[in-house]
Amino acid sequence: MHERAVQLGLLVLVLTALPAAKQPPARQHHPQTPARHSQRMALECGNLLAFQVLLDRSGFSPGQIDGQSGPNFQHALMAFQEANGVAESGQADCATWQALNGGSSTDTVAKYTIQEGDVDSRYVAKIPDDLLQQAQLPDLGYTSTLERLGERFHSAPTLLRRLNARTAMAAGNEISVPAVEPFDVAERPKPSPDAGDVRIVVSRDDSSLRVLRSDGSILRFAPVTTGSAHDPLPIGDWTIKGVQWRPPFHYNPDLFWDAKPEDTMATIKPGPNNPVGVVWIALNLEHYGLHGTPAPELVGHTASHGCVRLTNWDAARIASLVKPGTPVQFR
Repeated sequence: MHERAVQLGLLVLVLTALPAAKQPPARQHHPQTPARHSQRMALECGNLLAFQVLLDRSGFSPGQIDGQSGPNFQHALMAFQEANGVAESGQADCATWQALNGGSSTDTVAKYTIQEGDVDSRYVAKIPDDLLQQAQLPDLGYTSTLERLGERFHSAPTLLRRLNARTAMAAGNEISVPAVEPFDVAERPKPSPDAGDVRIVVSRDDSSLRVLRSDGSILRFAPVTTGSAHDPLPIGDWTIKGVQWRPPFHYNPDLFWDAKPEDTMATIKPGPNNPVGVVWIALNLEHYGLHGTPAPELVGHTASHGCVRLTNWDAARIASLVKPGTPVQFR
């Protein structure tokens, strides 16, 4: 998303018919981009980009796809290895490549023709840091074609630039993108055929969310950001109360530990750059929920303020798998 870092402090989401969110994510963007452990050497099987794409398609999200190795990628690998009886090395090895069907003829990079709507959308020129200034915007939409396409294909904008160094992001141009299921920010996720008797487990140890079937096997995995020194993850057993798609964000400075004395209440419009992204999954724990983020590059790497933050596309996937009463465990 945006290439800057913003400290929002404790954010509170007050949703119509749903409880207020105590802690939406900080809009922290790029100045302190998480360190990555790039593997430039050739792998014995496949390559890092292909591994990330195949993990994403298998339901084991590496977070933002960037073609590099890092904690999110390694945790996704280990979860996939655990679920598929492969030695849990956390490494992009040949056994995991084979389990991912990496030797098949399926392409992991696809072609996409940029549409007029990708470039002619009403982009927000800049998302201000200040919440009261954000409340003045007509919506919290994307800021550029590159940002929109990055989220659509679960990708870091830097990856799209690298894959298309000689191609302008203009309507009619064909570009290379990760071959994943495209995320449509305008389309509410439909209930998944896999939804049903599942439970969610959020772990602080590996900054992860697992959707488990009734037999304990992993249905989905995604990196998350949880807790902070001010608001640690509330360990315990909870349940889903409901899901709100494209929620507004109601700022109440009385509930913010770092609010300015002069701040007043304000409502921030919906959109992918809303402080809680495109979806809010409420819990039976006041002010807490699972939600999206305007900064997918920081998921799993920086402390949020209590709630469980996912990329927008992963949050939408989780929303399709839950219903009121779904158990949620914070560990």
